Amino acid sequence: MKKLMQIGLLSAGLAGFGLAGWGAEQKIATFNLTKAFNSYYKTIQSTVAIRQEVAEAKKEEAQMIESARKHEEELHQLTYQANDQAVSDEQREKSKKAATDKSAEFDIDKQSLSEFRQRADLKVRTKLEQRRTDIVKEIQGVVEAHAKAAGYSMVLDSSGESGNLVPVLLWSNGKDDMTDSIIKELNAAAPPGSLDTNALAAPTPTNLLNTASPSK
Repeated sequence: MKKLMQIGLLSAGLAGFGLAGWGAEQKIATFNLTKAFNSYYKTIQSTVAIRQEVAEAKKEEAQMIESARKHEEELHQLTYQANDQAVSDEQREKSKKAATDKSAEFDIDKQSLSEFRQRADLKVRTKLEQRRTDIVKEIQGVVEAHAKAAGYSMVLDSSGESGNLVPVLLWSNGKDDMTDSIIKELNAAAPPGSLDTNALAAPTPTNLLNTASPSK
């Protein structure tokens, strides 16, 4: 039993030595990727451009909705005329046929509006995903260059979250944080006015287009 305890203590001592050695050999920096991404002038520029594209799509959508509503009103009127006993049978038949044609036209309006929304939403979301991929890759390249030059063994993203939705980096003294210096380098070539965030005051919509639509 005494021998087993000695072996256990020896193992613990070696483990502690190993951890201490690991800590002494590592030079670790922190970097807030989210802050850098949101502060980068290319992110701001692309966000403004995408929101302008969304605004144009909303204008087109509004025109389609207005056209569909006009056709819907015409359909209601023709339907009323087709059932109006005060007019001749011939006139009611004409109104009935016209109502059938208008109903088909209105169905096309609704289908076109639905397809337009899907296309516009997919187009913008694809751009957002590609934008994020490209910018994150660019930022990672700058971080890697800085880390290698400074002799860091690794860089931890201080904005990352674990599977439990808590920060991965629970504490840091901030001594080896690279965030501000990286942001400064990224924005060194920023065109005049490209860092103006006033255009980003409104929240980014979770759905590209509104859900207003004519009656089904």
